[in-house]
Amino acid sequence: MASTNPSLCKIFFIFLILISIFTKQVVSVVKECGEEAEDSCNNKEKALPLKLIAIASILVTSIIGVSLPLATRSIPALSPEKSLFVIVKAFASGIILATGFMHVLPDSFDMLSSDCLKQNPWHKFPFTGFVAMLSAIFTLMVDSITTSVYTKKNKTGVLPETAQGGIHGHGHHHGPIDVKEFGIEGAKLLRYRVIAMELGVEVAKLLQYRVIAMVLELGIIVHSIVIGLSLGASNNTCTVKGLIAALCFHQMFEGMGLGGCILQAEYNLLKKAVMAFFFAVTTPFGIALGIALSSTYKENSPRSLITVGLLNASSAGLLIYMALVDLLASDFMGPKLQGSIRLQIKSYMAVLLGAGGMSLMAKWA
Repeated sequence: MASTNPSLCKIFFIFLILISIFTKQVVSVVKECGEEAEDSCNNKEKALPLKLIAIASILVTSIIGVSLPLATRSIPALSPEKSLFVIVKAFASGIILATGFMHVLPDSFDMLSSDCLKQNPWHKFPFTGFVAMLSAIFTLMVDSITTSVYTKKNKTGVLPETAQGGIHGHGHHHGPIDVKEFGIEGAKLLRYRVIAMELGVEVAKLLQYRVIAMVLELGIIVHSIVIGLSLGASNNTCTVKGLIAALCFHQMFEGMGLGGCILQAEYNLLKKAVMAFFFAVTTPFGIALGIALSSTYKENSPRSLITVGLLNASSAGLLIYMALVDLLASDFMGPKLQGSIRLQIKSYMAVLLGAGGMSLMAKWA
C-alpha cells in the first residue's frame, strides 16, 4: 500500500481545514416536511456547477486512493509481507471504522428519529441500532458461509490469479525427514502431506482475503451512493463547498483501505480494475442521480428519510463489522503483529490516527 509524502499530507490537511473553517455552514430552514423554504444559500443554478466539480474531483481522488495500493505492488518495501504495509493498512482500517461509527451511524439515527416521521413506530423503537445489528450478523453469515463454500469447492487449492505458476516455496524450509524411520515411500508421503497442509493454510487465507474484499466493497458502494445522492439532491451552496473537500479526503483514504484488501486478495488485473472502477464511480453516480432527482427527491420527506436511514444503518453495521473483525482483529491477532510489540504499537497509533482524522471530518461531512 502506498505511503504519501508527509509534507504533502500536511499541506493538504491544512488546506482542507482552512476551506472547511471559512466555508459558511448554513442549515436550510425547513418549512414543512419534504419542502424547503427560500434561503440565501438555496440556489439551484449556482449549486449545479459545484456539483459538477464535485463529480470530477471525487472521481479523481477515488481513483487515486484505490489505485495507490495496487500500483505499488512492485515496490518491495510496500509489499503485503512488509511491516509498512501492515501499518498503512491499520491506518486505512481506522478510517473505515470511523466511517461506520462517526458518519454513517449518526446520519441514520438523525434520519430515523426525525420529527417528520410518525411517532409510532419510528420514535418508539431504535430501528438504527436494530438494523445495524442485523446487518453485522448478516455480514458474519455471508463471511462464514461464503468462505466455507469456496473452501469446499476448491479443495485442490485456490491459486493467486496474478501468479503463473501457483504458490511456490512450500516444503523448502522443513527439517530433514528420517528415511530410515519412515522408509523412502513413507518419507515422500509425509513430505507431501506437510506441503499440502501449508498449501491449505495459504488457500484458506487467500479465500478469506477475497471474501473480505467483496463484502467490504459492497458496504462501501452502498454508503457511497447514499452520500452522493444526498449531495446531488442538495441545492445549498453554503454546505456543498465544504462537502466537496471533505468527501475527497474521505474517498481517497477509504479507497486506500479497500485497495489494500483487493491487493491481498490477489485477483487478476481485470478483476482488480473492475472493483476499483465500481468504487471510483459510485459516489459520482450518486451525485448525478441526486441531480436528476433534485426536483422530486426531498431529503426530509418521510419516504426519503426511511429509505436512506435504513440503508445507512445496514451499511454502518457492515462497515463496523468488517473494520473490527476482518481487518483489525484479523491483523492484530495474526502471527506477524503478535510477534512484535513494537509493530503492534505503531499499528495502534496508525489506527488511532486514521480513526481520529475521519472522526474530525464528521464536523463537516
